[in-house]
Amino acid sequence: MHELGVVIEVVKTVENFAIRNKLTKIDTIVLQIGELSSMIPKYIEECYPAAVDGTMLEDTKLKVEILPGNVICKNCNKVYNLLQNRKECPYCKNSVWELLSGKEFLIKEIVAY
Repeated sequence: MHELGVVIEVVKTVENFAIRNKLTKIDTIVLQIGELSSMIPKYIEECYPAAVDGTMLEDTKLKVEILPGNVICKNCNKVYNLLQNRKECPYCKNSVWELLSGKEFLIKEIVAY
């Protein structure tokens, strides 16, 4: 499960950010994960407690936002969700598309108080 290594890197990144900005208490970390990324949100959430154990983020909450896997049809230029439509444009039935979103893995927000 590569998610644990990724979450540990997120924790290090947030800790470094907190130190640089003299933040003493982080409440919530918000991650954005694309539904087409290699990260599985459920595994990220399951790894989080182990990754923050013994760190300054031990009492923080994790919030995960799923970003849709949207594409644009190269034939009719309509935007649609790739997974929901089984890789085929629901408007013109073409299967040639360009990816717009869904591969992301981002730290969207660090909520401190």
